[in-house]
Amino acid sequence: MDTGLLVALIVAVVIVALIVILVVAVLLPRRRRSHLRERFGPEYNRAVEEHGGRRDAERELAQREKRHSRLDLRPLTPRAREEYSRGWAAIQERFVDSPIEAVREADDLVSRLMVERGYPTEGEEQRLADLSVEHSAAMQDYRAAREVRARVDRGEAPTEELREAMVRYRSLFADLLDEGSGENRGAD
Repeated sequence: MDTGLLVALIVAVVIVALIVILVVAVLLPRRRRSHLRERFGPEYNRAVEEHGGRRDAERELAQREKRHSRLDLRPLTPRAREEYSRGWAAIQERFVDSPIEAVREADDLVSRLMVERGYPTEGEEQRLADLSVEHSAAMQDYRAAREVRARVDRGEAPTEELREAMVRYRSLFADLLDEGSGENRGAD
C-alpha cells in the first residue's frame, strides 16, 4: 500500500474518531440534561442551585433515578384508596375546629400513604429525594407544608399558614393516591 494513501487513511480514521468523540461529548450530556429537566421539572433548578452547578446536580438527580428504580413501589388496592380518601376528607373537616391537629394528621396520613405505596420514609432528605423522581411537581408544596409542620411543633404557625399547609399536603396526597391506583401505569 502506498505510504501517502496509508497516511490519508489514518488521518481520515482519526478525524472520524474525533468527530464521533465530539458528538458523544456534546450530545449525550445535552440529552441527559433534557431528560433530567423534563423528569424533575422545578426540582432540576432547585438541585442546580443547591449543588452550585449543573454537573453535580445532574449526578445527584441521576442517582435519585437509580435509587428510585430499585424501590418496590406498588399501587393501592381500591379499598385502601377509598380509606385514604375518606381519611383525607375527615382531616379537612376537622381543620375548621382544630387546624393545628389537622395539619399534623395530614402529615401523618401522607407519610402512611408513602409507606403503603413502598416509599421509605426515614430521613427527611432521602424521603424528598425519593419522592422527587415521580412527584417533582408536588415537591415544592410538600417542602413548604413540612416547614409549616415544623413551625406547628414549635407553636409558631398562624392559621393562614396552616390552611396553606393543608392545600400543599393535598398536592402530594392527590399525586400519591392517583398514581397509587394503578390507573396511570404504562402511560409514559
